[in-house]
Amino acid sequence: MLRGLRMKKQAILALVSAPVLTACGIVADNEFTRLGFPAPATKEGDGIIDLWQGFLITALLVGLLVIGLLVYASIKFRRKDENEVPDQVRYNVPLELLYTVVPLIIVLVLFGYTAKEQNKITALTEDYTHVVNVVGFRWSWAFNYIDENVYESGTPGVVPVLYLPVNEKTRFELSSPDVIHSFWIPDFLFKMDVVPGALNKFELTPDKPGTYIGRCAELCGQDHTRMLFSVKVVTRAEYDNYINALKVKGQTGMLPPGILPRGESITNARTNS
Repeated sequence: MLRGLRMKKQAILALVSAPVLTACGIVADNEFTRLGFPAPATKEGDGIIDLWQGFLITALLVGLLVIGLLVYASIKFRRKDENEVPDQVRYNVPLELLYTVVPLIIVLVLFGYTAKEQNKITALTEDYTHVVNVVGFRWSWAFNYIDENVYESGTPGVVPVLYLPVNEKTRFELSSPDVIHSFWIPDFLFKMDVVPGALNKFELTPDKPGTYIGRCAELCGQDHTRMLFSVKVVTRAEYDNYINALKVKGQTGMLPPGILPRGESITNARTNS
């Protein structure tokens, strides 16, 4: 049923937006219905695509309605005589209620769908496979693989790599020792702030093997643009080999996570969330 609704929505989107996208030169492929968004590389990403498409359909329909009313009014009520004064509409309570209530309803409906999807994608569960503490610092990233007791760290000149096993849910716990950063992987269709004194958490399940670019999305200082990292989604065997390689290099233990809330610590095991 959900698949059928999604196909119907994409068909509506293609029909409504075809003239605009054709004029912009966008090819009618998968990117057509995503309207520039990358193909989601996580199981949770489909909900974000659905939300984006729903917003675009709503915006296009409202835009077409407004343009249609403007064209209708300009033709229907155009001046037919140089000395003619059009009828004036004042204090029309039903009309004023209409253009006040209808936009309010639209906004509330969009807000409701947004809140629902946000609560769904940020919900914490007990079925994650492992925990990665992401430390954003000026101006690079460190990754503490908590369950494996190893770490990786970068510099503005050396881009660190985050390894994730495919089709396994990972809990990310974000921390910072200095200023606010923002952990963003565009292909995961997800971004969350890294705040000193807070421990923001979320869970994602990468489902497409490959290499993806990550970056800081919060202006954080001089080398903000160099706060890049790479994400490799690999098989479990490749992931285990990488973890063993970190152990061989002596990168065991945990780098300081930064400023944490009083009384709170990084998750030590899957049973302690």
